[in-house]
Amino acid sequence: MGKRMPSSNDVEKGPEKGNHKSRPPPPHICPPPQKPWFSWLVPAIFLVNLIMFIYTMYVNDCPSGENPRCILPFLKRFSFQSFKENPLLGPAAITLRKLGALERDLVVENGEGWRLLSCIWLHAGVVHLLANMISLLFIGIRLEQEFGFIRIGLLYVLSGLAGSLSSTIHLRQSTKPIISVGASGALFGLLGAMLSELLTNWTIYTNKCTALLILVVIIALNLAVGFIPNVDNSAHIGGFLAGFFLGFVLLVRPQFGYVSRKYIPTSYNGQLKSRHKWYQYVLGITAAIILVLGYTYAFGKLYGVPVMKNLP
Repeated sequence: MGKRMPSSNDVEKGPEKGNHKSRPPPPHICPPPQKPWFSWLVPAIFLVNLIMFIYTMYVNDCPSGENPRCILPFLKRFSFQSFKENPLLGPAAITLRKLGALERDLVVENGEGWRLLSCIWLHAGVVHLLANMISLLFIGIRLEQEFGFIRIGLLYVLSGLAGSLSSTIHLRQSTKPIISVGASGALFGLLGAMLSELLTNWTIYTNKCTALLILVVIIALNLAVGFIPNVDNSAHIGGFLAGFFLGFVLLVRPQFGYVSRKYIPTSYNGQLKSRHKWYQYVLGITAAIILVLGYTYAFGKLYGVPVMKNLP
């Protein structure tokens, strides 16, 4: 998605026309281009997920389990459960549950709220891990280079938490408990944030409509995958919504044409652009309020906080 570089002409009025001698030209202001952040957090998240999957397979130890018919038995304790038990080439459900998978009864009845975050570092199999990690590297590195590790780290964790809350609320209570694992909620949060970042920073993009169309198609295709059986689409939607609103708060850029005062000569008395457009402030404040209400409602719905009992 192309972005415009500041120029000496007024963006809203366009270049000066007519007699250029009637007004002296403004001083040449050329602030240094913003240097991209060094991306280390997203690769670190990738490594943590990979290490956790290897550790999960080590703990799983398929040959010593109740069903020793494993896939790729030459891998010994790192071999996979049968396709019938896990078609994604991964461990048994009981192993994932032991290491922190999301399960409604354990979170709500047993008070194991830590599973809301631990589950985003676990994956059901090689197929699941590869799909998520490719998406993480493709989306996350660019975002971290543009916005830094603090904002992207907050975005990733809070979106993952929102996905877990949404998933836990919608997990059915049954005789056979259902578990959920994966970083999909956090990844959908990154997608949602990309959309809100494009909208709130609209003035700095040149090919606005094309960028918006491409992004909407990518998001729609990813959400459509959630309707495949055994895919936790509630986590996808919860993470996406959280990321969308977080983007208005965390990923705001200065409007096109803004120049910091430290780069402006003291002799220049012309009118300067404000750092942000008015609607960026409105969107940021509104999104922050929605996020606070959303997380409060989700925790209240999950744990039955008295003040939330009258809400649907």
